[in-house]
Amino acid sequence: MSTTSATSRPQELVETFAALGDPVRQMIVERLADGDATVNELAALFPISLQAVSRHIKVLEAAGVVSRSKVAQSRPVHLEAASLIRTADWLDAHRARLESRYERLDAVLEQLKES
Repeated sequence: MSTTSATSRPQELVETFAALGDPVRQMIVERLADGDATVNELAALFPISLQAVSRHIKVLEAAGVVSRSKVAQSRPVHLEAASLIRTADWLDAHRARLESRYERLDAVLEQLKES
């Protein structure tokens, strides 16, 4: 990786990866992919306290992965797909670059076999 790409990496990407680094938060994101949910609905999925689930949601919210809206007296949690799409796009760009390098390496190895 060049110095330019390492220093120009957006903070949002760093925060997204950090937020998704926890298995509970990953499961919350997976659940929200099926639709919005309240904190109570999300908490029912885990053997941890409501407060712990709330803290996980706050981490995801700070990273821009989820948001909360106010509907009557509840505050449903909503997955912010745009944040995940930007992260996936970044990963895809690096995957494509690595695939290209591996293809070149395969060609070199094939030439070495033939000689």
